[in-house]
Amino acid sequence: MKQPLIILTGPTAVGKTELSISLAKQVGGAVISADSMQVYRHMDIGSAKITKEEMQGIPHYLIDAFDPDEEFHVVRFQEYAKHYLEKIYGAGQIPILVGGTGFYIQALLYGIDFTEQAEDKEYRARLEQIAREQGPKALHKLLEETDEASAAQIHENNIKRVVRALEFYHLSGQKISEHNQRERQRESPYNFAYFVLNDVREQLYHRIGQRVDKMVADGLVEEVQKLKEMGFHKGMVSMQGLGYKEILDYLDGRCTLEEAIYRMKRDTRHFAKRQLTWFRRERSVIWVEKQEFGYDNEKILSYLKEILTEKHIL
Repeated sequence: MKQPLIILTGPTAVGKTELSISLAKQVGGAVISADSMQVYRHMDIGSAKITKEEMQGIPHYLIDAFDPDEEFHVVRFQEYAKHYLEKIYGAGQIPILVGGTGFYIQALLYGIDFTEQAEDKEYRARLEQIAREQGPKALHKLLEETDEASAAQIHENNIKRVVRALEFYHLSGQKISEHNQRERQRESPYNFAYFVLNDVREQLYHRIGQRVDKMVADGLVEEVQKLKEMGFHKGMVSMQGLGYKEILDYLDGRCTLEEAIYRMKRDTRHFAKRQLTWFRRERSVIWVEKQEFGYDNEKILSYLKEILTEKHIL
């Protein structure tokens, strides 16, 4: 019999955290974070990390698990998430995967195998050199020429994934977008419910603006300054995260604070748009439109529980 798995995802700032706690309390759940930034220690404000108080005693995993200079990627996420799934099942609880990193969710949900993919370190180094010397746009243009579908899905600033897609094509002659499409056709080993929480665009963008303002008011500049003093720098994947790279530019004198805040809001809106594009491509997704429930979390919870009962997860 397949083990149960609840997924609660959606665009940034939509309100996943609050809903996930209420859901976990009602179904006897424990949370595994599917957020590529909240996994890092010392990066609390810019990642909108859940606090101990907000957890309300619900067990949370993959929060504050790595230092910002440690490598964290999809293979490592899979490895740790699988370990925590067993721990949660062993405790007689239901795992709830919460976060907006769709790639991580997909990898765990369908057991996509990344381990056997070969690598060419020399070719990778050449690509990384192009990114350094000519900029991310030049590297992304190479991807557009070889795999248009991947180029549309991967942002030019995500150099690591652009490099991986080009390297995959170089080694196999196959487009990684086509490979991923085939992998997505796998059957999931879990009895799952995949909820995507969403809101009308104007409301979501308003919440994003409010969140960025609150981050700055709560001390984001000081948090990034402290990270700098600890020796963490822009060359690290963690420090390329939304909010961190913009404030680093401000601290390094590359822009004013106002410009950094403007860019944070704009880029977070763009990020939310890309997240929604990703979730629309996924199969077996259940969309939960907040406005249809009058923004009442109790009504949303009742609906989620109804679905979970139908799927024999509860």
